[in-house]
Amino acid sequence: MANEVEVKKKKVISVDPATLSAVEKAVEDGVPLVWDRLADQEPQCTFGAKGICCRICFMGPCRIKANKPDSVGVCGANADTIAARNFARMVAAGVAAHSDHGRAVADTLIAVAKDEAPGYEIKDEQKLLQLALDFEIPIDNKSIKEIALAVGEKARAEFGKQEGELLFLKKAPLKRQQIWRETGMAPRGIDREVVELMHRTHMGVDQEMEHIMIGASRTALADGWGGSMIGTEIQDVLFGTPVPVAGDANLGILKTDEVNIIVHGHEPLLSEQIVAAAQDPEMIAYAKSKGAKGINLGGICCTANEILMRHGVAIAGNFLQQELAIVTGAVEAMVVDVQCIMPSLPNVAGHYHTKVITTSPRCKIPGAEHIEFHESDAIPSARRIVKEAIDNYVNRGKNVRIPKEKHTMIAGFSHETINYLLGGMYRASYRPLNDNIINGKIRGIAGVVGCNNPKTPHDEFHIKMVKELIKNDVIVLMTGCGAVALGKAGLLVPEGATKFAGPGLAEVCETVGIPPVLHMGACVDNSRILMAATAVVKEGGLGDDISDLPAAGAAPEWMSEKAIAIGQYFVASGVYTVFSTAFPTLGAPGLTDLLFNKFEKITGGKWDFVVDPVEAARKMIAHIDSKRKALGLDKKKERVLHDMASRRELV
Repeated sequence: MANEVEVKKKKVISVDPATLSAVEKAVEDGVPLVWDRLADQEPQCTFGAKGICCRICFMGPCRIKANKPDSVGVCGANADTIAARNFARMVAAGVAAHSDHGRAVADTLIAVAKDEAPGYEIKDEQKLLQLALDFEIPIDNKSIKEIALAVGEKARAEFGKQEGELLFLKKAPLKRQQIWRETGMAPRGIDREVVELMHRTHMGVDQEMEHIMIGASRTALADGWGGSMIGTEIQDVLFGTPVPVAGDANLGILKTDEVNIIVHGHEPLLSEQIVAAAQDPEMIAYAKSKGAKGINLGGICCTANEILMRHGVAIAGNFLQQELAIVTGAVEAMVVDVQCIMPSLPNVAGHYHTKVITTSPRCKIPGAEHIEFHESDAIPSARRIVKEAIDNYVNRGKNVRIPKEKHTMIAGFSHETINYLLGGMYRASYRPLNDNIINGKIRGIAGVVGCNNPKTPHDEFHIKMVKELIKNDVIVLMTGCGAVALGKAGLLVPEGATKFAGPGLAEVCETVGIPPVLHMGACVDNSRILMAATAVVKEGGLGDDISDLPAAGAAPEWMSEKAIAIGQYFVASGVYTVFSTAFPTLGAPGLTDLLFNKFEKITGGKWDFVVDPVEAARKMIAHIDSKRKALGLDKKKERVLHDMASRRELV
């Protein structure tokens, strides 16, 4: 087949052969996809893209003309105020989404502790005990379930807290905590910050862009060091802290002779039970009675990352492949929960036999079947869903074409796992990483995260950026759909270091036995990157704050409000953070200058926007080099052979 599939605008849509093959089939089947809908929307509104369209009240919508500095909306708001309010509302929505995920996980821990969630158990007792210590909960003479109940209730209380500070802020370096307090960015309670930010950005309230951005930062931090961190930590308690595991990724994981079930979304509460149900001998026997050889489970988006790193369950694809999994004609059921789920799925499924099943009380989609899931009856719900998929197997037609591509990837590099791999069981430590940054074998650290966006060739920006980084000896930490992109490209295996990394990074990876790109989990697990950065600071030798580290962050194919919230909490934590594709403040020069330049004086971190992913990587490397210089690591130390007299002087 051709090297590229083009739609309407003659645009290359992906660098992934499996995606191109499935798109070609969709064209043959007459199925419109996300790229077709994007083409129908073009040209898109440039006012909205630049953040200078205001819909907050209905004296508008108002559009600010970028070439007229004195242009204002009906109420008198200028471009900077309008863009700041829009940006802040994106932060609030993103924080609400990620943090609501964390709340659901805390609720589940409480239910498990009360024996009200059959099928769930506490799988990492050690981490539970550590959380109890973090929350200052006494553990003497208490059972594991009593401790779990106390931890769950303390975690849930963080959402409604009205004063003080979030408890996990204490995990950050001391200097960072001081910066947050001095700037007024220390979050009080998760829900309180979201509500206040929505209030402040209502028509006629907060007008000053810097003040709005301080509030946006406080809200974002309530996610990164609050809701998301709670979600990650308690998921580890319930489902096990991830350790490195191998699994396959891409549409080629689907099977022609088995019942194919795709789980898609972000919360692993249901998918954990579907994994169990799909492996139940009774369910497998039922599938065989329908003519299938077995049950094949795969994931899309961050649910995929969750079940891969804990069970080795294969990944069918990332965000832009969700429609294409159905287009193969081989999927009996796509089971979705929340976030990043396209409303188009039932329409695409209408061309095939696939059932789309929504499961969350927060989400219904027109045309999809709804089987509501609750932790109290998780096992029956999961078995019902799997049974419906099996029953649908007999309806599979002959219009089946599964791309052959699939690639092995290693996932599950939690903060604890990295600590262990670097230092061993008895001396777990980040010291080897710090030492190799200091001696220059590793130039620095990059966190590359985020979604896919049909405005960029699918997966290309992730792959180009990361290849440029590791070629220059920058080790990369990844989460979410970006991690899946790199897995499909062969960079999430140790052999990737030999093939793609610079000599220093390759040597370290070969010695430790790790890939040059470490899969750290789902997008909610970006808190793991924060914890890794904090561990590097606390290990010593690289400054006393996250902002001192030779480190940078990026989201080259971002598209969601969650991405803006994540980016803002990284910036507010002291990280230089680069986005590509688009940036929602470019029509407001004052706000853009604040975020891209002046904000660094406030938080030690700042935003940047670079369209080309290789150029963006080079700017990240330049930033890393500037931090190395500030730490005095830019000068090569001469090798000195000491005689006995000079050795005595060193003592």
